[in-house]
Amino acid sequence: MKVDLATRPLLADLEYLLPSGSLPEGAGSLEAVRRPRRSPPERFAGRKGFSSDFLGFDVPLPVPLGHRKSDVLKIDSAEGNQLDYQHFSVVMSASRRMPMFAGVNIDGANQVKVVRQPPDKWFLDGRIPDEAQIGEDLYVDNILDRGHLVRREDPNWGDEEIAGIANDDTFHFTNCTPQTAHFNQQTWLSLENYILKNARVQEAKVNVFSGPIFRDRDRTYREVKIPTAFWKVISFVSDSGRPSSTAYTIDQIQELKDLEAVFGAFKTYQRSVRAIEQLTSLSFGNLADYDGFSNEEAKSRTSISSEVRVPGDVRV
Repeated sequence: MKVDLATRPLLADLEYLLPSGSLPEGAGSLEAVRRPRRSPPERFAGRKGFSSDFLGFDVPLPVPLGHRKSDVLKIDSAEGNQLDYQHFSVVMSASRRMPMFAGVNIDGANQVKVVRQPPDKWFLDGRIPDEAQIGEDLYVDNILDRGHLVRREDPNWGDEEIAGIANDDTFHFTNCTPQTAHFNQQTWLSLENYILKNARVQEAKVNVFSGPIFRDRDRTYREVKIPTAFWKVISFVSDSGRPSSTAYTIDQIQELKDLEAVFGAFKTYQRSVRAIEQLTSLSFGNLADYDGFSNEEAKSRTSISSEVRVPGDVRV
């Protein structure tokens, strides 16, 4: 039986070809041959998720408020409705079918280099229904990339076995948000490295919360609303030994008109933790007390933001 040319790129991209390389008799649709990868629930037994006392002071996962609280995907088998992976945890948005936010502990002093083995293989998480997470169908034959929310390298610390598990855990669609191939991540991704290098040398530990900014006007594509803005809140212990926190957003200058067009230029801004709370309807506990921007805003009663062109522009 011949494969319809319209399905060939999808089959190749998703590696859904049958072991024999041929389609079964009577397979007249893509659904008949699709074999999505799925991690069974038992794979995650014993996972050490995000630790709130990792830095020596309490930094719990963000708490969704208002309409965001009712949008948290309910997971009967998970305490706090969070999905725990090795060194990071994810809370899912029920309405968006993607992570509402993720939190990761990074131990820069004990980082293990795990070589990336292309091609990347992404998995659905078997602890939640397939329909509660966005799979491969969204990313076929367009400019969308499968964007790690928790960076692949971030949780890769400890011994080699644990680091390898953490690396593999990042390749789940529950840790994935759609981003374009034109998404400028150089400055965005270098922020964590910059903070790590400037944290206390004897600790070199950092907590990172990150997530998309959900907006009603987000473009709908293949029945998925595509975020065009993201946030990041970083916590660490400063050189003076005090708890510190900084916050950032990345957004594009002009709204996305269609997925075939080139995205506008992205800019990264340092913002206050309080501003991120307002944008996301998430509470970050007392992290705003450790954030200079939040304290400055409270005194001046004026919103503060600063463009970050290079990591050295960060104010800590």
